[in-house]
Amino acid sequence: MATTFSKEEKAAMRAAVAEKKAAQEGADAAAACEAAIAAMTGADQELAEAFHQLVKENTSLAAKTWYGMPAYADADGRVVVAFKPGSKFKIRYASLEFQQAAKLDDGTLWPVGFALTKLDDTVTKRIAAILKAAVDS
Repeated sequence: MATTFSKEEKAAMRAAVAEKKAAQEGADAAAACEAAIAAMTGADQELAEAFHQLVKENTSLAAKTWYGMPAYADADGRVVVAFKPGSKFKIRYASLEFQQAAKLDDGTLWPVGFALTKLDDTVTKRIAAILKAAVDS
């Protein structure tokens, strides 16, 4: 059985190639992240803007894009967390996707992705705590 990539997956791969080229040319990664957020609409944009602010307030991670999505990297350039808008893959919720550089290990099982549909004070505090844990040494 042949496996094919969806239109959205192909677009994400093209974005990754463009990001690598832009990085080699010295492009402003933080501006690219902000542009990716500005290109979103509705709830995705509102959530991405709020998440971007939470990352800035609670970590020293650097903003960039990763497969066309807002992402945040450590000092070594490794992506720690990315914001995946629901509209990008036609799903009903945005998600926060933590990568291997995130220090969330908790025994032999821990979450690395969180669905996000809205932010309130409780959720904001929980995300801030997870972000802090993800970057603590």
